Amino acid sequence: MTQASELYSLYEVDNEKWLAQTIKLIKGKKLGDLDLEHLIEELEAVSRRDKFTVESLLEQIIRHLLLLQYWQEEYEYNANHWQAEIMSFRTQLGDYLTQNLRNHLQKNQAKVYQKALKYVKKKTGMMIYFPEDNPYTLEQLLSQDWLP
Repeated sequence: MTQASELYSLYEVDNEKWLAQTIKLIKGKKLGDLDLEHLIEELEAVSRRDKFTVESLLEQIIRHLLLLQYWQEEYEYNANHWQAEIMSFRTQLGDYLTQNLRNHLQKNQAKVYQKALKYVKKKTGMMIYFPEDNPYTLEQLLSQDWLP
């Protein structure tokens, strides 16, 4: 049995051990011994997870900005909470963001906005006007100091 086939079998039994051995092989430049099928699967999963995470954090920022800017009936009671949430989500997103993920957000910002818009319309009972198109730039959404 080859190193690659042993590694392939290990993937189904002990993912953590498989990962440790895969990293060891890569560091040792023993690329021929890699379980490429599962390595590709894992890398694709990491990419999907990262994109989901940054989209989710951006959606939270947009939700709270919309509530802060447009839900006047709740502003006095909730403004500080919404601002704190915006700050928290921006910090988390900033810690996570790479240039590649930033580019992903730039390309998918309209889709994320639509998800956030659907949420805030439901939350507020849709009795408030919210812009149908995203009124925020990515720079505004990411800036710790910017509020509408």
